[in-house]
Amino acid sequence: MTVPVAEDLQRIAEQAAVELADAPAQEILRWAGDTFGDGLVVAASMQDTVLVHLASQVVPGVQVVFLDTGYHFPETLATRDRVAREYPVRLLDITPRQTVAEQDAQYGPKLHDRDPDLCCALRKTHPLDEALDGRAAWATGLRRAESASRANTPVVSFDDRRDLIKLAPLAAWTDDDVDAYVREHDVIMNPLLSQGYPSIGCAPCTRRVLAGEDARAGRWAGTGKTECGIHTAG
Repeated sequence: MTVPVAEDLQRIAEQAAVELADAPAQEILRWAGDTFGDGLVVAASMQDTVLVHLASQVVPGVQVVFLDTGYHFPETLATRDRVAREYPVRLLDITPRQTVAEQDAQYGPKLHDRDPDLCCALRKTHPLDEALDGRAAWATGLRRAESASRANTPVVSFDDRRDLIKLAPLAAWTDDDVDAYVREHDVIMNPLLSQGYPSIGCAPCTRRVLAGEDARAGRWAGTGKTECGIHTAG
């Protein structure tokens, strides 16, 4: 299909944000699939696969983008491989322009320790930007309950950084909602979730969360960094 121009997508997003504000996640995804066809992709970190499973049921054959940073836990890669085998989706494995070795040669080893923002930009944000180029809409698993910084996440918005529509079908879901869906549908889960990692990123920058800590406290611990930059507005 021909992707609408940015001005049209922004108008569509504004209208859908109102009409779908309280809609079930399935309805939001069905609207996107019907409206944009192959112009829709789902981004998945393979922490859990709730959004991927939901999208696969509503939009069979939907394209799923996974950012293979070169730093993932083996459990995360194994989860990705199970999804590719077991769910009716088309998995797109997106890699950065540089391998880890090439990045180390240019910037020095362990860039993630010295400049995590740059490392995330090189290995996550820029690759995603390129993967979404020419698309009309992308869906993410952001939920308001995850952190204070995500508390006002809309279910539909215009991503002015990339000039396309951004969907957060699970925005209103609580942790209990997620758990109930996982149990009902036997959703594939990253094994690290049951090992003290409620928020899973790259292995060098993710630690277990201590009792009483925010779910995302294990991401970039000790740096003050809370987001990788993917969801930062332009």
